[in-house]
Amino acid sequence: MKISEAQQQVDNWIKEYGVRYFNELTNMAQLTEEVGEVARIIARRYGEQSEKESDKEKDLGDELADVFFVLICLANQTGVDLEAALKRNIEKKSRRDADRHQNNLKLKE
Repeated sequence: MKISEAQQQVDNWIKEYGVRYFNELTNMAQLTEEVGEVARIIARRYGEQSEKESDKEKDLGDELADVFFVLICLANQTGVDLEAALKRNIEKKSRRDADRHQNNLKLKE
């Protein structure tokens, strides 16, 4: 699925099931909450914290999708074309960081 198609599907879902978009500040809080859920899984599953029994059933993919859904909501309601923005962002990083990471001794350890 293209990002533009995902943006359209989220918009359709909001119109059919969500009544309307939450305001931007509410969605920003939602995004922060969802990122926190991803952080909890990563910290406990891949980091040094032990994973609680109640966390072992959590699906990282589902939590990442929640982050993406809210991110798309924010893009839709603020008029951002995520596909175009991501393309520009990758081009910017490619110019700016062309040699930066190749020459980073910390990455060669």
